[in-house]
Amino acid sequence: MAKFIGALDLGTTSSRFIIFDHQGRIVGQDQMEHEQIFPQPGWVEHDPMEIWRNTQAVIKGGLNKCGLSGTDLATVGITNQRETSLVWDRRSGRPFHPAIVWQCTRTEEICRRLTAECGQDGLREKTGLPIATYFSGPKLRWILDRVPAAKAAAESGDALFGTIDSWIIWWLTGGPAGGAHVTDVTNASRTLMMNLKTLDWDPEILELLGIPRQMLPRIVPSIDPDTWGHTLKDGPFQATVPVAGALGDQQAALVGQACFSPGEAKNTYGTGCFLLLNTGTTPVVSQRGLLTTLGYQVRGQAPIYCLEGSIAIAGALVQWFRDNLGLIASAPDIEDLARGAADNGGAYIVPAFAGLFAPYWRSEARGAIVGLTRYVNKHHLARAVLEACAFQTRDIVEAMNADSGVPLTRLKVDGGMVANDLLMQIQADLLEVPVIRPRVSETTALGAAYAAGLAVGYWSGFEELQANWEVDRTWTPQLPADQRARGYHFWRKAVQRTLDWEEPAQ
Repeated sequence: MAKFIGALDLGTTSSRFIIFDHQGRIVGQDQMEHEQIFPQPGWVEHDPMEIWRNTQAVIKGGLNKCGLSGTDLATVGITNQRETSLVWDRRSGRPFHPAIVWQCTRTEEICRRLTAECGQDGLREKTGLPIATYFSGPKLRWILDRVPAAKAAAESGDALFGTIDSWIIWWLTGGPAGGAHVTDVTNASRTLMMNLKTLDWDPEILELLGIPRQMLPRIVPSIDPDTWGHTLKDGPFQATVPVAGALGDQQAALVGQACFSPGEAKNTYGTGCFLLLNTGTTPVVSQRGLLTTLGYQVRGQAPIYCLEGSIAIAGALVQWFRDNLGLIASAPDIEDLARGAADNGGAYIVPAFAGLFAPYWRSEARGAIVGLTRYVNKHHLARAVLEACAFQTRDIVEAMNADSGVPLTRLKVDGGMVANDLLMQIQADLLEVPVIRPRVSETTALGAAYAAGLAVGYWSGFEELQANWEVDRTWTPQLPADQRARGYHFWRKAVQRTLDWEEPAQ
């Protein structure tokens, strides 16, 4: 058997290819950023062809950097930014429109009409989701409404819809020459079109949205021994490598963190922040603004469900602090700047740049900095940036504890921001539970590797993956209870100041 597993991590800001060995250790990788396109306030787009070009480049780069070839890989797994949506021509592979990114708010009017028709939670029983701009179905409807060529091709059967996993799997396995048009259950569960119980596209919802079923990908398990095809010999791998595993990025992190038992939870600190709690084989419908979503599924087995709290802006707030305010030169610099203050000086930053996600779901909210006095300086603001990530997570945990009935006792963390030791201590202080960082912090890519490796027998089962998981560092709460309570009280006041800012068009 080949010695290694490849994982494509197709994120919001970059594409990476990482090669893992049997112990889950990284042996090689490459990464390329792609452009973030902002046509107007609240709109976010990506160029799908740039993502495909970068994907090919990082595959070649990752293999070359460690002296390997495609024949050294047993399989390749995919993980991706989830709700980002595109429509392309099945004959040419050309997109009809730039990909609409998960953060984009352009579908607000479509969501408003849907909410008026069936209520914000009118589709929650079937999909586990509220009606919101976050999800893929309204993005697809927007493309069909605004791009005549896409609509005509959808009606004739020449248009394909997909999230980034579908797009890249299609190209890797042949593209216009018969590429597999699939999406795994975790990505499908983020579209607002999949029924959580049947694990298939819901015909009533498709009719409500006006979506032709023929343009939708086939929904498949996340871990699939049947595979969905092989890479091409003249493609970036220069070998026929089976594609057998795919997970949305947050579900991939859940698998990479070995959260296989009900009650286990992880939080990923990336562009956004996403906390998932394994609830087992029974979907739990949230009463407090959380999402019910698929965690993963092995072919032939019952799916595993999760409760999820989704935060739109986490690491993106640090980028804004760097790029828009110019107060730091690089993202890691924020830790040293924040350490220049013992607290936030009374200042709170609520990063509702594109509305608020869970547990509020208020698309009209906009960001605010509150509590400013002449005492506040750049050190306090830097600390307020880190606290915003931790306070938003506290909001999610409060809702999750109430929904699940099982209080969180520890939190596994991953993502780029977990290198920030100060943020991790703040998080432990605000949650009053230990925060645990694993030895391998690239758990999203590792989860994709695990999914594909399990499918082809590279790993024997979940027990072997759990044995790979090791603690790097644990932070324990140190903040006095009265300070914790006071800080959270003012955070909740700050959130209220952001609501009802945008007004409906007259």
